[in-house]
Amino acid sequence: MTSRNYGSSSAAVPKKLVVLVSGSGSNLQALLDACREPEYGAAVVAVGADRDGTLGLERAAAAGVPTFVRKVRDYSDREQWDADLTETVASFEPDLVVSAGFLKLCGPRFLSAFPGRYINTHNSLLPAFPGMNGPGEALAAGVKLAGATLFICDSGVDTGPIIAQTAVPVEDDDTVDTLTERIKEAERGQLVTAVGRMVRDGWAVDGRRVRLG
Repeated sequence: MTSRNYGSSSAAVPKKLVVLVSGSGSNLQALLDACREPEYGAAVVAVGADRDGTLGLERAAAAGVPTFVRKVRDYSDREQWDADLTETVASFEPDLVVSAGFLKLCGPRFLSAFPGRYINTHNSLLPAFPGMNGPGEALAAGVKLAGATLFICDSGVDTGPIIAQTAVPVEDDDTVDTLTERIKEAERGQLVTAVGRMVRDGWAVDGRRVRLG
């Protein structure tokens, strides 16, 4: 990824967020709550999901935010799904697209449409423990610090340039469930803080390095 600047220091007009979810939408709710404050500098303009009937979609509807669903099985192949998802998200003209528990990998068309502007949050301190079971793998490895990582999506699995990280101590009596819950709490705070800085102050991507402001 070559060096490039994104965003603007101007907060006169709230920056547009499109948030993608697959489940309960707790990270989405944290963003919706933050966006209620004018000084935050952003507004969630749409919420998309890869399945019907999720709590995340209900949260969006309760907040009066438009929603859409794009299920992979409704398309003849993954490329058509990716193309339709890209077109739908682009129609809202987002400044930033946030994967908040979205359990689908977006394809080349989507990534090329939103270079440096599609971000994801993961429940480990990347590059350690990518994939679906970060907390469980952290416990099995016996690490003393787990945590969450916010990063810019690329074509890999949890491999993009890192925006922010927060550490969560692993306690001796932790289970996967207790550690996961503490990571989620830290993850929500980090997401809100980092997205706020990005939309208010802009950001730059220089290879593997991301600078806020």
